[in-house]
Amino acid sequence: MSEKVILVGVETEDNKKNYLESMHELAGLTKTAHGEIVFSLTQHRPKIDRQTIIGKGKVQDLAELVVAHEADLVIFNHELTPRQSQTLEEVLAVKVIDRIQLILDIFASRARSKEGKLQVELAQLSYLMPRLMGQGQSLSRLGGGIGTRGPGETKLETDRRHIRRRISAIKKELKSVEAHRQRSRQKRQDSAIFQMGLIGYTNAGKSTILNLLTNAETYSEDQLFATLDPLTKRWRLPQGMETTITDTVGFIQDLPTQLIDAFHSTLEESQGMDLLLHVVDASAEDRQLQEQTVLDLLKELKMEDIPILTIYNKADRINPNHFTPTLFPSTLISAKSSQGKEVLAEAIKKEIMELLEPYLVHLKSDEGQALSAIKRETLVLSQDFDEAQNNYVIRGFAKKGSSWLRRMNDELDK
Repeated sequence: MSEKVILVGVETEDNKKNYLESMHELAGLTKTAHGEIVFSLTQHRPKIDRQTIIGKGKVQDLAELVVAHEADLVIFNHELTPRQSQTLEEVLAVKVIDRIQLILDIFASRARSKEGKLQVELAQLSYLMPRLMGQGQSLSRLGGGIGTRGPGETKLETDRRHIRRRISAIKKELKSVEAHRQRSRQKRQDSAIFQMGLIGYTNAGKSTILNLLTNAETYSEDQLFATLDPLTKRWRLPQGMETTITDTVGFIQDLPTQLIDAFHSTLEESQGMDLLLHVVDASAEDRQLQEQTVLDLLKELKMEDIPILTIYNKADRINPNHFTPTLFPSTLISAKSSQGKEVLAEAIKKEIMELLEPYLVHLKSDEGQALSAIKRETLVLSQDFDEAQNNYVIRGFAKKGSSWLRRMNDELDK
């Protein structure tokens, strides 16, 4: 059974530019967590109240709304201090959480891999640690529901020392998982395979695009944070070149810092990429704000120098003639249309050609294995048979340091 939720937001001078989008996103997050929104309370103030976020009069209004709508939960679109949470819960007599707890909760319900679960637990414990002081009353109310999944269901009443020990143990465990991931990543890099990373705002369609290209059958629903654990799949271009594509967690405005830290290794999956595929929902009203959020986070993760191809997705929801892209290079597709895959493969091919080195090599007619390998490892553009010389003339593009580029140079030296 879903919980009845009241959303609360304060529009101030500082946040008025993004306020409506942020509240809209909070509603989307609440629905993703299976909450039923019964009321949305908004207040305009020069700045938020230090004790209760909203003014004293509004707190009384909110208490009446909680009773009138039989609400189970109040979610604030602002980070609450431990003191603010306590004060509000005492007045409202229901559970009060903030946007960060809501996001952490969704992550807890979505994590599938061991690493994902550990990272979520670390983020939740880091968030809860300073909030354990004087919370005996509210902790006794944590009987389940939104904001209490993951470690919230363990005995949070246990002392802070136990939580500190758990945080240390998780960090240790994550280090060994990260080391294993690093080895796998190094292996992929050493194999000279061209690697691409799917990034983008949550719900832009990254998993749908991964499914479109690789038939990966990943979970791709119209929900926020449908994908949490990075998934790497092989994809062969129509020309035969083998690549890998890694899907990552969706970005969001005001991503909790605990999650940026906890999911660093997940997002690091994209740090060693040759090309980032930035998926943007072309139909989103706040499209440019979403684009900027992703670009800012890339900067924070020191990934802004990796080449990016922007994929404007969901073209079926807009009039393509009235669409103006803001990021370049880019392509406009609908991952759900029959031409989507073709258009996207062509755009990726063009981008790969920009990033690789051209080559021309000759293969003898009996070098069948080498012919298969060159098609798999490089982007072959043409293959002709020279009957006079009894060899294949192959033109294409290869990664810097490729053995095929060395072979071309050896041929030129002869």
